[in-house]
Amino acid sequence: MHMIRRRAWEIPERLVTPEHLVVKRRSLLAGAAAMTILPSLLPGGAARADVPVNQAFQPGRPLTEEKYATTYNNYYEFNDSKSVWQEAQALKQRPWSIKLDGMMAKPRTIDIDDLLKQVSLEERIYRHRCVEAWAMTVPWTGFPLSRLLKIAEPLGSAKYIVFQTAQDKVMSGLSAPFYPFPYIEGVTIDEAANDLAFISTGLYGKPMPPQNGGPIRLTLPWKYGFKSAKAIVKISFTDKQPDTFWEAIAPSEYGFWANVNPAVSHPRWSQATERLLGSDERVPTQLFNGYAPQVAGLYSDRKNEKLFM
Repeated sequence: MHMIRRRAWEIPERLVTPEHLVVKRRSLLAGAAAMTILPSLLPGGAARADVPVNQAFQPGRPLTEEKYATTYNNYYEFNDSKSVWQEAQALKQRPWSIKLDGMMAKPRTIDIDDLLKQVSLEERIYRHRCVEAWAMTVPWTGFPLSRLLKIAEPLGSAKYIVFQTAQDKVMSGLSAPFYPFPYIEGVTIDEAANDLAFISTGLYGKPMPPQNGGPIRLTLPWKYGFKSAKAIVKISFTDKQPDTFWEAIAPSEYGFWANVNPAVSHPRWSQATERLLGSDERVPTQLFNGYAPQVAGLYSDRKNEKLFM
């Protein structure tokens, strides 16, 4: 007998809300996590209204209002202020290309719009948890990181995927002497292949704002936010664990894995609770940010490693 096994984020077709009802209720989306069809990023930055929303991850809390998620940001290439969004508008989103190199079949540079022609976009509502103990719940548009792995064709000997972010002349923070730019982050190949790992190109049904990492960023909802590299310009494959940005600055505070865990405090503050942007409500932090069913298996053989810092 043929058995259908749905992935964690899939739902039966009978449960999908009819499109005409969803579109009619778009104005209510900011107050609740709902299934909808929103405009999302197309090659060239255009919008379209037929990108499906994957509701199956059920964030379990209301969406954060767009005005909070897009005006309270960390982006140290510009400055260390949370109101960096204004300065970040100077970062041009096109033209944009991404270098693919390292242990792969065909190293090359690909234009972002050529990349987007090779993927199917979708929208996912994820919880996002900063290591500073604030959190938001937002709709990302993009495609699974596993799809990028198929496009890049890394060698079987590659164990890590490494992301490098932009260094542009408009980024005034690059001159800070104590930050080891460029910003480098990385994950293992098996983490990258997990269903949750996502490459985001849009937010709230619009092209990704520069302050949130536009035009293309990594989104890893079970890890602290600093793992999700913004404004990606280079993706490399290697068999060696990379020296990542914050780990290089303070290895006792920011480790390679950075999985969300309420039981393991940051050396300078507790991680037991988090503050929701917009309402400032304090809520309990969940292990793996609530995504343990999808990702805990990645670490079952790594219990001796420092996974939660």
